Amino acid sequence: MDVEWEDGFAINVSVDKRNTVVISANSEGLLSLAMQLKALADEEAGSHIHYDEYNSLEEGSSELIIEKTE
Repeated sequence: MDVEWEDGFAINVSVDKRNTVVISANSEGLLSLAMQLKALADEEAGSHIHYDEYNSLEEGSSELIIEKTE
């Protein structure tokens, strides 16, 4: 799967005290996520995108995996 990123993207993922996942992103980050979710929708079930602070998220972010089912 081709993963596209808008120049200047910034994305942070955190889990708050109520165990709620919060995704915070600038416009470029939101556009990047939208393109990647669209690409994932065209993949086979079980395909996934793995995000963490070492390959795409801001430092200190929680890890995030989005997986396609069915």
